[in-house]
This record gives sequence, structure tokens and C-alpha cells, in this order.
Amino acid sequence: MELERFHYDNKIVKNFIYATIVWGVVGMSVGLLVAFLYLFPNLTEGIPWLSYGRLRPLHTNAVIFAFVGNAIFAGVYYSTQRLLKARMASDFLSKLNFWGWQAIIVAAAITLPLGYTTSKEYAELEWPIDIMIALVWVAFGVNLIWTMIKRRQRHLYVAIWFYIATFVTVAVLHIFNSLALPADFLKSYSAYAGVQDALVQWWYGHNAVAFFLTTPFLGLMYYFVPKAANRPVYSYKLSIIHFWSLIFIYIWAGPHHLLYSALPDWAQNLGVVFSVMLIMPSWGGMINGLLTLRGAWDKVRQDPILKFMVVAITGYGMATFEGPMLSLKNVNAIAHFTDWIIAHVHVGALAWNGFLTFGMLYWLIPRLYKTKLHSIGLANVHFWLGTLGIVLYALPMYVAGFVQAFMWKQFNPSGTLVYGNFLETVNEIMPMYWMRAIGGSLYIVGVFVMVYNVWRTVASGSKVEDELAEAAALVKVTKRQKTEAFHTWLERKPVKLTILATIAILIGGAVQIIPTIMVDSNVPTISSVKPYTPLELEGRDIYIREGCVGCHSQMVRPFRSEVERYGEYSKGGEYVYDRPFLWGSKRTGPDLLRVGGKYNDSWHFNHMYNPSSTSPGSIMPKYPWLITDELDKSETEAKMKTLVKLGVPYSDEEIANAQAAMDKQGQRIEESLYTDPDFVKTYEADKKAAKASGEEFVEMKDREIVALIAYLQRLGTDIKKASDNASTASN
Repeated sequence: MELERFHYDNKIVKNFIYATIVWGVVGMSVGLLVAFLYLFPNLTEGIPWLSYGRLRPLHTNAVIFAFVGNAIFAGVYYSTQRLLKARMASDFLSKLNFWGWQAIIVAAAITLPLGYTTSKEYAELEWPIDIMIALVWVAFGVNLIWTMIKRRQRHLYVAIWFYIATFVTVAVLHIFNSLALPADFLKSYSAYAGVQDALVQWWYGHNAVAFFLTTPFLGLMYYFVPKAANRPVYSYKLSIIHFWSLIFIYIWAGPHHLLYSALPDWAQNLGVVFSVMLIMPSWGGMINGLLTLRGAWDKVRQDPILKFMVVAITGYGMATFEGPMLSLKNVNAIAHFTDWIIAHVHVGALAWNGFLTFGMLYWLIPRLYKTKLHSIGLANVHFWLGTLGIVLYALPMYVAGFVQAFMWKQFNPSGTLVYGNFLETVNEIMPMYWMRAIGGSLYIVGVFVMVYNVWRTVASGSKVEDELAEAAALVKVTKRQKTEAFHTWLERKPVKLTILATIAILIGGAVQIIPTIMVDSNVPTISSVKPYTPLELEGRDIYIREGCVGCHSQMVRPFRSEVERYGEYSKGGEYVYDRPFLWGSKRTGPDLLRVGGKYNDSWHFNHMYNPSSTSPGSIMPKYPWLITDELDKSETEAKMKTLVKLGVPYSDEEIANAQAAMDKQGQRIEESLYTDPDFVKTYEADKKAAKASGEEFVEMKDREIVALIAYLQRLGTDIKKASDNASTASN
């Protein structure tokens, strides 16, 4: 049979490798800065774009989509070409994928620190960037499937199945979760509200972890582990069971992030059932990966590449055991909102994603540059620094999580909370935050060791951007042979495989999402709950901009300890005008759902200016710019009109009078601030200084802090009014 000659595109792989390393250093450095902000909250004092609330989403996006995302593309582009015996179908689409993805990352790196965010976990980017993501992702998918159609290898290897599932599922998740109506170029409101928004978001959020951080890496595991060990995959049959059961079950598990919340019980219980089932396919993949190394353990002890891969697969097994365990309601009642979840996430990110990426890079780079790795010893140093870093990061966070949970829930014999002051918990876990920062430092030092090792390796090699290869042309067999098993036939039908994978992931999503959105009785309304006033709406947008949801929840669960600490437990109808929902994922500070009226306006003013003045021992940073910056009211009417299109019942009169209403409510708050002598003294001094210098003076009622106070003072008061009315009626 005559062989066809062609060239693999190595240049695109190298580009993604360089991007992986660069963005890895950036993302982890931001993460380390975030860790130190827990210890020194005013380390970046007075710099809005370096505040904790804005840096945290930058860190998560940089690590997930920049570091891990580029690693996925590097591994997929390298392995796909060799598994299909074909160059990528379109060099143009490959370049569009690379440069488009880097443009998205740069856009995220600019907009998130500037406060342009939707606040939705792993989906913080605003609508123009969301559209860019969809277009670039589709370009990647078209190139991938087109290459399968042009392939010279008859059967699609297991890694390709996982790449297909990744493409179709991420596309579906991203598009549906990102549906929003723009109010202006960098501000939009979610198409969903409250409970519905929470369910759609965590359907996306959980499965972004599943189909961006897991399935593509399982594909890379199935390719690079056998290559590095020079052994075949342990079980072909197990890989089939692993693939189909994983992609079908994973998509149902999202509601386990919302247990004991205002989400309907049937959706919560469905999430629990499928989350527990998920351990079986997950561990099937881990077993298949580890047993591929059977008989090669001597090589594992000597080869740092295999060491990275073994720890990565072990980390995957640990995380995928812990995930189903955390979905059990009795465990979730302890772990949710605590640092236990942070430990869980980082075991997956640092071990599974990080270490598999490092192992892949150490294997790939010498082959792409036709040379040997500069130093096996330095690779081993990187391995041990990284491993120690993971241990020192994760273990203190587990301890911190247990401490938080038990301190929050303890009662005195008299029935009062033992630790009524939330800050007592914060102060207790500060040593654990120190250990986390040390662990993160060790991990990133290991990354810098890798950077040096890679640089020396590349310098000693030679560029081969178009690698010559030979393979026989594919002889197409259209019909299924009598002796051919169904899955064997399916493996040579990329389009049919893609369609079946899409159906498998759509079933779970449809069963959960459609009833919650379409059936109104799932989210009963409460008559006393009204839309936010124009000033409260602007204050809410400031709350979102500053990333307050990263530390404060707005979801009181029906536990005795939470009701005692925060007030009445949450009802689904309270959130019907919340676009996006702001239930939160972690409590570094207390829940704020019932904070309205708990403190006076002056307390909130001083708390934002200097948190330790009202809350001694607080690790919340200062927000001086909120005190001095003028509130931008130019888009208020446009925001209200956008929300009207989404179903919020603002009248034409309310929109027309928005400026006057903001001025009136702002004036009331300014007047209440005058009851604080310290405020009067400072404010009057500022007026005189501005007049003396000829500078324009911004009245307090027109400053951002007043809008934020208006929003905070509104929280929970609708339900309080309903309770008061009911009490009056009964009397």
C-alpha cells in the first residue's frame, strides 16, 4: 500500500506550550498575591484594580482558562494529529484558535481588575468577551471534527472521544449560562433570575470543572501516560464504560452546590443521587490510568515525568472521591461555605491539572525540539517542591474548614451561640492561612524551576515546525460489518459519535433546567418583595464590581445556627429580581442577606473606609475609593429599561424619575451620616479644602458609598416587612 507524505503542525503546539507556561506563571502569581491578602489585607491599599475582590476572579480565570486552557489546546493539537495521522484540517483555524484565545485572556486580564464582571463563578466575563469565547471555541471544534473527517487512521482512539465530549459540552454550557441582555458595552443582566440563575450557573459551574478541567485531561491522560510509560492502556472495555457513563452522569450533578438553599428539593436530591453515582466512572478512569503503569513502577521511581503523572491521577482519584462525599447532605452541611471547599478545589487544580500539565510539558518539549531534557535532576526538584506545596496548601485548608464549621455551629447550654462574633472564627484560622501561603510559594517556586529547565532545553534543541510523517490513505468502510461490534463501528464515525455524545449530555441538563425555568410554581413569589430602587440598583452593581460575593454569601440555610446568627432562612421568592443571583460560595465574612437595618448608615460608611474600626481583627481590605468617587448615574435609566425587558416591573414613570429618586434617597442617607460627629468634621474639612483649591466638590449623596449603603440597607427588609405585616394582621 502506497504511503502518503504529510507534515504535522508543530508550530501551533509550541505556541500553546509557551502560552501555557507564561499564563501559568501569571495566574499562579496572582493566586499567591490573593493568598497573602488574607494575611495583609491592605497590602494593595488604595489601588482598586489590585483589591482582593477584583483579583480573585482574575486568578481563577487565569489558572483555569489561560494556564489549563492553553495546556489543553497544546496536548489536543499534538495528540490529535498523531492519532488521526493527519495535519490539522485548517492552519487558519488553528491560528484563529491560538490568537483568539490569547485575546480573550488579555481582555479578561484588563476587564476583571477594572471591575467589569458578571460575578458568576467561572463565568465572570462580560458579554462581548463571552461572544468571543463562543466563536473561538467553535473554530476549535470545527477544526477538530474536520480533521477527524480527513484522517488516515480508521478508528478514533479513546482520547479523541473525550476531546469530542469536551467540545460539544463546553459549547452548550457556555452559551446557555451566558445568555444575558446588555445594558451597555460592558454591562449586562442575566437572562435568568434568582433560583433559576443559581441552578443554571451551577449546572455550568460544576460541569465547567467536569468538561474543561476533567474530560480533556482524561483524554490527555489516555494519550500521554501510555506514551511516557511505553505501555498500552490497561483496559479498552473499561475506557468505553468510563467515557459514556462519565459524560452522562456528570451533567446531572450541578445542584449539589446548592444543597439546603432555596433551590427546590427535587432538584437538590437529583443532584445528590447522580453525584454519588459519579464516583464509579471517575474511579474507573483513575484505575485505568494507574494500571496502565503496571509493571513499570521501577521506571516511575526514576522518571520525573511519570512521577508527575502518577500524582496527577492520584489527585484526580482523591478529588473525585471527595466530590461525591461532599454532595451528601450531612457532609455538605458541614463543608459548604468553608475553606474545606477551597482545599477540595485546589487538590484537583494543583495535582490533577497542574501536575499532568507539567508531566506532559516535560515529555513534549524535548520531542518537539529534537533534544533531551536539560536536567532530570531539576525536574525532580520541581516534582518534590510541587508535591510539598500541595500538601502544605491543602491540609491547612481542610483544618480551617473543620474549625469554621464547628465554631459556627456551637451553642451554649443556654441556647446562645458560643461564637456569636463571626470574627472569632477568622482569627482562629489565621495560622492556616499562613501555611497556605507557604505551600503556594513552594508550588510556584517549582514552576520557576521548570521555566529555567524548559528554557535551557529549548536553547539546546532545533526548530522543527513542520514535522514530516507518512501514513497510508484511509480506506473508507461505510457499512457496519457483521462481525463488528457497535462501538468499534462507532469509533470510525466521528459525526455520529459527536451526535450521541451531545444527546448524552443534553438529557441531564434538560431534565433539571427546563422544569425550573418553565414551571412558575418551582419559585413561588412573595408579594412584599419589590424591585430595587434606582440607587439600590446602582449600589448592587458596585457590590458586584468590587467582588463582595467572593467573601459574603446571601443565603441563610435552614439550620438552627444560621437562623440564630443571621435571621430567617432564605425563600426562593426573595430573589426574583436578583440578576445575577448572589448566593456566594464561601464565607470569609458573615452572610449579608438580613443585614438591612442591622447597623446604621454611619457604621457601613466607616466599615468600608476602615473595616477594623468597626470590626477589630477584620481581614477585609479598605475601600477608600468608594468614599471619594462620584457615582456614575448616566446609565441608570438604560439599566432599568434592560431589566424591564427581562421582566422586572419598573414603570415608565419610575424610569423617567430615576435621577430624582436617586437624589432623594441619597439625600436621606447623607443626612443620616451627619449624626456622626467624626463624619461631619471630616466632610466639612473636605468641602473647605475643595473650595480653597478651586476643585469641583462631589456632594456625599452623589458618591458611590451612598449607593452601596442604600443596597446593603435594603437586604432582607422585604421579608421583614412581610413578617411585620403578618404580625400586625394577627393582632
